[in-house]
Parts: sequence; C-alpha cells; structure tokens
Amino acid sequence: MSAARQVVVEADGGSRGNPGPAGYGAVVIDPATGEPLAETAEYIGVATNNVAEYRGLIAGLTAAKALFPDAGDALRVHVRMDSKLVVEQMSGRWKIKHPDMKPLAARAAAVLPPSSVTYEWIPRAQNKHADRLANEAMDAGRDGRQWEASASTAVLDAPARTPSTLPPVQGPPGDQVAGAAKARAALAAARGAADTLFPVPEPGVPDTAVPAAPTAPAPGQPAAGSSQQQPSADPQVGWGSAPDLGAPATLVLLRHGETALTPEKRFSGSGGTDPELSATGRGQADRAAGHFAALGTVQEIVSSPLRRCRETAAAVAGRLGLDVRIDEGLRETDFGAWEGLTFGEVRERYADDLTAWLASPDTAPTGGGESFAEVAERVAAARDRIVARYAGRTVLLVTHVTPIKTLVRLALGAPPEALFRMELSAASISTVAYYADGNASVRLLNDTSHLR
Repeated sequence: MSAARQVVVEADGGSRGNPGPAGYGAVVIDPATGEPLAETAEYIGVATNNVAEYRGLIAGLTAAKALFPDAGDALRVHVRMDSKLVVEQMSGRWKIKHPDMKPLAARAAAVLPPSSVTYEWIPRAQNKHADRLANEAMDAGRDGRQWEASASTAVLDAPARTPSTLPPVQGPPGDQVAGAAKARAALAAARGAADTLFPVPEPGVPDTAVPAAPTAPAPGQPAAGSSQQQPSADPQVGWGSAPDLGAPATLVLLRHGETALTPEKRFSGSGGTDPELSATGRGQADRAAGHFAALGTVQEIVSSPLRRCRETAAAVAGRLGLDVRIDEGLRETDFGAWEGLTFGEVRERYADDLTAWLASPDTAPTGGGESFAEVAERVAAARDRIVARYAGRTVLLVTHVTPIKTLVRLALGAPPEALFRMELSAASISTVAYYADGNASVRLLNDTSHLR
C-alpha cells in the first residue's frame, strides 16, 4: 500500500462580463512546507464565473493526481476556494440546480474518490495565487495566446504560507457562522466584556428621543425609523492597531423596479396586493442585471419574498447564473389600512393615526400594520443572518425602501430622523460593508447611473 500523501489545492475562476471572456487557475501546495508543487491555468473562452470556478477545481484536482500517480487511494487533497457555491455543492450541502453545473460537478467528483477530497471556503484575500493565475489566463486570451507557466508571476502575489497558516479544517467546510463566532469571541476577550456582532435592543424599548414630525415623506418611501441600535462595546476606530479581520461581507442593496403603484406614490408594503413589476420596472431590472453582469462581483443573491423583488432578483440571477435565496426579514413594512393609498388620502382618512405614526417609530399604521421599530428589529436580524452566512462575500440584497434605509441608518449609527434625509429611487443601488468586529462602512447610496 502506498504511503499517504497530503496536498492542498487552491483553485479559482473568473469571467469578465459573466458571461464573458473567462479563465481559471489552480495551484497544488505542499502543506508541510507551504511550497507550490504545480500550477495550471487556462483561458476557456466565453463562460460564467461559476463555470470557470468549476473548471479551476477540475484542473487542480487533476494536477494533484498527476503529481502522485502511484498514490491511489492514499492521496488526500484538501481544496480551498473562495467560491461558496462550489464548496457547498461539492461538499453535498447544497443541491446542484443549474444544468451547466451538474456535468462539471460530476467531472470534479470523478477525478479522485470522494473520500479523498475535503473542501474549505476561504476569503478571496487568501486565494490570491489561484486568482492571479486565472487573471493571467484571461489576459493571455485577450491577447490571442494561451497561458504559459514559464511566464507566470502569480507566485509573487501569493500570501506567505507556512504550516501554521494551513490548519486542519475544523467544523463543516465553509461554515462562516463558526468563523464569525470565533472573531467575535476573540474581540470580546480583548475588550474584557461580552459582545455581539450586531446587538438588537429589547423590543419596544427605544433608546433615543422621539423626533418631532418632519415634512411629510413620499408614500412608498416611509421616513420614520426605529430606535437607535448601538454595540454594547465600542468597536475599534482607526487603522493603526486594528486586527486583520479579513474581507468584509459586502451587501449590495438593490431596490426593486417600479410597479404600477410606484409613479402614483402609493403606500405599497407587504400587507397589500403584492403587485408585479410594470413594463418600466422590468426594463429597470434588465438594466440592473446588465450592470451586475458587467461588474462580475456579485457572488450571492438574497431577495425579499414579495413579487416585485423576486422578479427583479430573477432578472439579475438569470444573467449571473446564480440561485436566489429568499429571506422573510427583507420584506417591506406592512402599512395596514394605508396599503394602496396616497399620502394625501391617508391624511384625509386617518389624520390622527398618521400624525402619531410620523411622531414615533413605535406607532403602527392604522389597522394593525407594522411599526418602524418592529421593521428595524427584523431587518437587523436578517442582516445578522446574512453577514454571518456570507462572511467575506459580496451579496446582492433585492429589497424595498424601508429595509434599505434602515440598513444604511444603522450602519451610520444615525438617529431615526436620518431616514427623512434619504432619497431612494426605484432600482437604485446602495452598498454597505460589514466587518467582523461590528464596524460597518456605507460605500454607496441611491446610485441610478446604470438606469441612464
């Protein structure tokens, strides 16, 4: 029987356009020394990111097998990739739905016995070597040539590898909840106090003063907020002594396209008719899809369950070759008896209720709708789930005015009245990045350049 051999395979793939000119790269590494044993890369023509990532996996496994042709079942390969999709599907935790992915996954599974291969998700920053190989392959294809190992400089971009930087996998591969928990625990210990990533106050207990009622907002873009939420311990400020927390979870917030109610400025929440996108809204969704396809940065898609968001998300997912996950926490406010009415109609019929609603985030609309304090609580919970699940990933959230404004307000640490100061157009894009220590960075608000 051959002596057991262990290697690490780091693989990646990319597409400039998704689909667009694509390539993959993979490197086989000796875990005992951290030295690269083999590199492979190839330009594969027009393909999606996911296809390129799977091709990189297949090439990496094939290269590992070729290095030790006599090892047989004694060869053990630990695969590290920054593709959550590939890691979860090859680990058997996610179903493979896309028809283009099924044959590629089958090819990858056939290279080595399944019991010989383990998988681990890593942040993109830890996958620089394979990423650089993939980009070299795409550059070569752009220039009308194939990648050559002798001309590669990818090893220069690789992070320093030592046995201590390649620990054994602990827990399920790709388990970002565990990773986030470890980060929180380490930071809490350093501060000498318990901490949570994004603590939520007790329901119904606001910790800021209620603002005076401002100028009436446009219906469908409610301008009242929930009680302010602050971490129980101050997050670290400044970069001088900040720990390396890895890549943030980046939430790209896309408001759904227009419905028939949008231009009429009618309240349209989760308690009404659940309208579909209008012709204008479908056009906006298509332009947003083209924008994200050109960027090629979105790795996951999560949507509100309401129809207008699911239709918008489906347009983007179709271009990117991604699945859409639904999160109930991203739905719009339930506006109760105000659903379908204009702001003026609500003022005429429910003047006292409207005044009370504008004055306090804890007041619900007429007829048993949701208060903005309740909305903020469920939106914050959804945020925490998504940030923990997709640590280090770029996630497109297709949602509504209130959830987006709430996420931005909480990221800024702003009081409830800050929602009165935000404009949020149909199919607009905003972006917030969340780091493992609880800090957040608002990077974009109400961008509509992709619609012009």
